[in-house]
Amino acid sequence: MKTAQASKRHPWLSIHSFLLMAFIYIPVLLIIVFSFNDSRMSTSWSGFTWKWYSTLFDNRTVMEALSNSLTIAFTSTIISTVLGTMAALAIRKMQNRGKQGVIGLLYMPIVVPDIIMGLSLLILFSQLKMDLGKMTVIIAHITFSISYVYVIVSSRLANMGKQLEEAANDLGASSWQTFRFVTLPSIWPGVIAGALIAFTLSIDDFMISFFVSGPNSTTLPIYIYGSVKRGISPEINALCTIMIVVSVMLIILAQWLLGRGKSDKEKGGSLLPF
Repeated sequence: MKTAQASKRHPWLSIHSFLLMAFIYIPVLLIIVFSFNDSRMSTSWSGFTWKWYSTLFDNRTVMEALSNSLTIAFTSTIISTVLGTMAALAIRKMQNRGKQGVIGLLYMPIVVPDIIMGLSLLILFSQLKMDLGKMTVIIAHITFSISYVYVIVSSRLANMGKQLEEAANDLGASSWQTFRFVTLPSIWPGVIAGALIAFTLSIDDFMISFFVSGPNSTTLPIYIYGSVKRGISPEINALCTIMIVVSVMLIILAQWLLGRGKSDKEKGGSLLPF
């Protein structure tokens, strides 16, 4: 009886899912389609062209914003990946009651709205008398990226268990050897996936960057926001399309790495190298 009822609900659930996906992705598809529109007007289609992509890369302001975004993203990703991984390893070994409190603090940047994060960081930098620029944007991106890296790496550590590490210690391995030959190879898919997520979030971030960026630290999202005020142009659609493609590729790569890590675990561990 329950099976029959479930089968009757299934088509409605499929229709609901389809409509939800269409509502989310049709606007994105429209941006991609109109980035190839020969007309500067986004209201009508007049032919296919690649010219907006070529003019985009000839735009000095866009290239400067791209350089700023990449510099900020690479720097913040490296630092947040190291700090987030270290935090996951340290919290895993904590046994006292303060462990849950520390975990709650690490989740705060994910839960707190971006506008509050941006405003609070702006107040902090003003109190520290720091000039707004690339450095303040990098610090801001590290602040929220650490949390995402921690979540991904800590989930890998939880799935890993402690059996291999305990076996390595029983065989006489030092703490460094255990980390190098056992822990790190087991969690590296999570570490790389966390780095890719942090890079994607940094490239795409607008709200926090808007609060803490200076005159010479304009990123791509901030440039897009400023350009849209003057009207949506095909160059903006082309730039958005490139950002969408890069973000999707990075997310797919991160998911693939996480899936590969799970499949490696299912295959079983290798012999200890010491």
